[in-house]
Amino acid sequence: MPSPPDAVCATTGLLNTLSPDEIAGVIGHELAHVRSHDTLTMTITATIAGAISMLAQFGMFFRGGGRGNNGGLGIVGSILMLILAPLAAMIVQMAISRAREYAADNLGARISGRPDALASALVKISRIAEGVPNDTAEAHPTTAPLFIVNPLSGRGMDNLFSTHPSTENRIAALEKLSREMRLDSFGAGAPAGGSRSPGPWG
Repeated sequence: MPSPPDAVCATTGLLNTLSPDEIAGVIGHELAHVRSHDTLTMTITATIAGAISMLAQFGMFFRGGGRGNNGGLGIVGSILMLILAPLAAMIVQMAISRAREYAADNLGARISGRPDALASALVKISRIAEGVPNDTAEAHPTTAPLFIVNPLSGRGMDNLFSTHPSTENRIAALEKLSREMRLDSFGAGAPAGGSRSPGPWG
């Protein structure tokens, strides 16, 4: 049975806030996620991280009940495993998520043909995300990877537990890509425009 087709949608808020070139950059970013099967990748990663956490809990349960001269050391080791194994799995999961965002920015900018427009869109969306509380995302932080920028508060810079790179670092990467594509200027944060090729979006 064939799988249902993937779809990328835009909210009215996005359409009313961004310019056509910026919207093309955002859509390109999301199409890049689809093309790279990032949802599947992150689902598998999250499943493995959850399995590691469960195995650590099982290890604590079974080793904690042992008897012997090294019982004390075994319990200490089990407690450390219970704490460190899920922590390490979560750090790896977040690192993969950040890497996929950089990759989607790169491919999305190539799809739209306008790295500067995607950077401008990221600036606008980040400012809105910082100024408008997202109670739903705060209550369910596991949904953060579904957003184009980190919707959670207190995540102003790259760190081990962030699902997204900082906007500044993403813009720097797009600026580098812009130079590689030999675009004549780069204006992140300014309205996208000019005489350059608008890419496949027309």
